[in-house]
Amino acid sequence: MSDLKAFEFEADIPVLYPHNHASNLHVLDNGDILCVWFSGSREGKPDISIMCSRLKKGEQDWSKPTVLSDDFERSEQNPILFQNTNGELWLIYTAQNAVHQESSVVRYRVSNDDGHTWSEIKTLFDKPGTFVRHKPVILDNGELVLPAYYSLKSRTGFLGNDFSVIKISHDHGKTWTEHEIKGSKGLVHMSIVPDHTGHLVGFFRSRKADYIYRSISKDGGRTWTTPTQTELMNNNSSIQATRLKNGKLAIVFNNINAQLAPPKENRPPWFDKSDMDKVGVDKNVKEQASIWGVIRAPLTVALSNDDGETWNYKKNIMTKEDVSEIHPEFSYPSIKQTDEGSIHITFTYLRKYIKHVVVTEDWIKN
Repeated sequence: MSDLKAFEFEADIPVLYPHNHASNLHVLDNGDILCVWFSGSREGKPDISIMCSRLKKGEQDWSKPTVLSDDFERSEQNPILFQNTNGELWLIYTAQNAVHQESSVVRYRVSNDDGHTWSEIKTLFDKPGTFVRHKPVILDNGELVLPAYYSLKSRTGFLGNDFSVIKISHDHGKTWTEHEIKGSKGLVHMSIVPDHTGHLVGFFRSRKADYIYRSISKDGGRTWTTPTQTELMNNNSSIQATRLKNGKLAIVFNNINAQLAPPKENRPPWFDKSDMDKVGVDKNVKEQASIWGVIRAPLTVALSNDDGETWNYKKNIMTKEDVSEIHPEFSYPSIKQTDEGSIHITFTYLRKYIKHVVVTEDWIKN
């Protein structure tokens, strides 16, 4: 069981609708923190939209969310916030037809006043199946290195033929080149951080629900080593990594996999079963391209001193013992460290809302 009393700070971010998922944090230059996520009646429904809440510096309460997307025919998901190289604040998110992730496109809008007002919505990537989850890394030369992937259905299950790519822009996102990551079939949600040498290291979610995978780029994201398995487990759910100010890497993930917790049905339980039936997903667990339904608990944070080759400390943030639900979900984490050193983490809490906790490195180690 996690020690909730040990958190430096804990808050439940206000919500407007019953289903809430996929948060991402952004720390503004003025010290305010923004959190974006998607919300509506249920994932994959056309009323799913992008939400944004603000925690003003020095305050304890998150603001009432504002709605930042407006397509009532598509499910709008996986929002990202980042400050572009021209100073603009960008919001990027996906938009798909129902549960058909292979139909997804990527849209964006821009703010010049720290997220108080936003430009019109435009399409950034229109190739069907394009998906994002994590913000780009900005190189010293000003290039944006954005991890993305193509969400592709397999013959034997829901998705599974996905593969990861890198989108690179040298002109503040006006134009992009694409670079496929070889050996990344079934590996998605790449989270990129600079390593101690200035190269890039990326960590992947695995559709096989086995382990987190790791890859390195020495040429600014254009080519990558073949992803290799790490010691960290993965349950086919999102992860996120960040580099702390002392040089260590921190990663948040679900410390469990399909081998430890085989699912009873091999399809996502958060969708309507009728929607899964419509796309022809076989619920039987057998030899498939992707494994779904592994419990999304515990949620764990780990530290590495060697750019993710090994992980010295692991600490549970939430476990299934913390709630009464039989199959609880604590998932899709976001992690950021502020200038004063506090480590902020948000995550999906039972799909009911987004929980925010603040921890220290000492808390992780103890």
